[in-house]
Amino acid sequence: MTSTERPQLAVRSPADLIAAVPYLLGFHPADSVVAVALRGRQIIFAARADLPEPSTDPLDRARHLAGVIHRQGAEAATVVGYGPPDRVTPSVDAVRAALTGVGLEVLDALRVTDGRWWSYLCTEAECCPPEGRRYDPEINQVTASAVFAGQVALPDRAALVAQVSPVEGPARDALRAAAVGAEKRLVDLIEGAPASDLLGGRAVRSAGVTAVREAQRRQRRGERLDDAEVAWLCLLLTHLPVRDHAWERTDGRDRDIALWTDVLRRAEPELTAAPGALLAFAAWRAGQGALAAVALERTLGLHPGYSLALLLDDLIRRGVPPAELDGWPSVGMPGVIRPRRRSRRGRR
Repeated sequence: MTSTERPQLAVRSPADLIAAVPYLLGFHPADSVVAVALRGRQIIFAARADLPEPSTDPLDRARHLAGVIHRQGAEAATVVGYGPPDRVTPSVDAVRAALTGVGLEVLDALRVTDGRWWSYLCTEAECCPPEGRRYDPEINQVTASAVFAGQVALPDRAALVAQVSPVEGPARDALRAAAVGAEKRLVDLIEGAPASDLLGGRAVRSAGVTAVREAQRRQRRGERLDDAEVAWLCLLLTHLPVRDHAWERTDGRDRDIALWTDVLRRAEPELTAAPGALLAFAAWRAGQGALAAVALERTLGLHPGYSLALLLDDLIRRGVPPAELDGWPSVGMPGVIRPRRRSRRGRR
């Protein structure tokens, strides 16, 4: 089952919803406020924000979160705050007000702290006692269903960041040596191009197309690129026509996410822009917004002006649903997506 075909999790109670949230986000949240969006009885989206510092007004963050949820075409939402009451309550109240302000029904508002949950809306002591209700996600049916279906919830956001962190140690030394070899290979390619090929542009694009397609073929076969192949691919991806060819062939498939994660982690710092943006695009298309966000954080931290990363960062921050941009970038127009109709099979 691909990540664009996630199984339905049956949520029948607040405890079920709390168990489901880590699988909706991809990690267990802490010091966070989460809004879970619904259309009818179906969960369609989950958005998370850090709790603001006590001295900070939570309204701006709440309005942004509500705007993101509203753009998903949601009809209702449940708000869940994680952390101590003095920090959670102001944020939950602000998000509730912001959701109501954009016309969404707030089904419930919960606080989760130290293995207990409280509802801000339930006043019945029998079901919502003042001391809160204990919950154990490890024995919840939602957790069991998610694990059985192959879904993963990492321990925290730091574990997600680690998934896109660069490899270090002897492996990095080997990659650095491979990068030197790739640079020499590129010089030879350009110098050997015919005089009619200005600056070797056609030769580089041809080599890049071949490298991208071979990398994807290898990924489909479950084979990992060696260091020389990663270094060569990363260098060719700095050529925008090659980057755009890779972009056109990238979607939200598990194999796309796996390929670009591996390439990003093994790329030299100065060559991370394209693989980082391609990973973010693949993760966004798959509905893995948290992974897309950490990929963009790393990419923009090293390459703050990279246009494709900036475009994707804007789309994700505004909560634009991937389905609104079914289609591919126009060839020869880097950084621009032109929507066009295409098969919706396999999409969420």
